Amino acid sequence: MRVSANKKQDRLGLERLIFFSDAVFAIAVTLLALEIRLPAGEGSLTDEQLLKTLQTIWPKYLGYVVSFLVIGVFWIGHHRKFRFIERYDKNLILLNLILLMFVAFVPFPTSVIIEYGNQTATIFYALIMMILGLLSAAIWRYASLNHRLIDLQLEQQQCRHEALRTLAVPGVFLLSIFIAFFNADLAKISWVLIAVVLKLL
Repeated sequence: MRVSANKKQDRLGLERLIFFSDAVFAIAVTLLALEIRLPAGEGSLTDEQLLKTLQTIWPKYLGYVVSFLVIGVFWIGHHRKFRFIERYDKNLILLNLILLMFVAFVPFPTSVIIEYGNQTATIFYALIMMILGLLSAAIWRYASLNHRLIDLQLEQQQCRHEALRTLAVPGVFLLSIFIAFFNADLAKISWVLIAVVLKLL
């Protein structure tokens, strides 16, 4: 009876961790939309002026779409990992909390790359995303090592495959940082490789 009660409590604790994580991801993607604003001091605009202004802020639309999709990729990975993670401890909670801290921070580097788009902005953005990816990988590494917190029936091959998928995104962003030292625009284009790599894996 006592064991059953403890299992139920552990399950509720894990669900709270997942619900909190989902909420942070949701807030982060919502905050991205707040970066899409018309330039201050525009005043009253005619139809033609408004159309032109809406066209000139296309980098804001692009920044929103890119960051939304990247956060979406991290959320999908987080969701997939926690389908296999059946238990938790204080270290997993801490790792997950640090991950969420960076997720909530994403709107800032997004605003920087929207505003400037130069080499420094590109490297800063890619660096934050790379750290996010490495934290995600660290969560899986910690949870899956010797089946510490995951399903005991999960095969080792599947564990390795999940680890490889987790490292794909930070790998692409790391590559883009090196490319940015030569061409910032090409570095941003290289982020398309995320979709290609994940598709192959």
